[in-house]
Amino acid sequence: MLVKIETAKQFEEILNKEDKFYFLKHSLTCPISQAAYKEYEKFSSENAGIPTYYLAVQESRPLSNEIAEKFAIKHESPQAILFANGQALWNASHWKINNRALKNAVNDNQ
Repeated sequence: MLVKIETAKQFEEILNKEDKFYFLKHSLTCPISQAAYKEYEKFSSENAGIPTYYLAVQESRPLSNEIAEKFAIKHESPQAILFANGQALWNASHWKINNRALKNAVNDNQ
């Protein structure tokens, strides 16, 4: 199930609570982001054991920027990031966000 995150406080709680999770930076106006979101949604429904969160960039720009700075990952949208133990292990953007890539990243970062 996808859970929308809007604040830095919510993100910090997830970072401290979850051992491993995905986070998607999603644009509400970009067709490429819409396609990535559908792939992310599909991954989420097929892989309930991996928590999946997202933010809408237009609504949560400060959080999006904070994540980019804190983890030294250039901001892109759409952008999927795999976190584990408080660290960003993998990220992909645009058309590279698909169900297979998301599955492979989890398997490659066991």
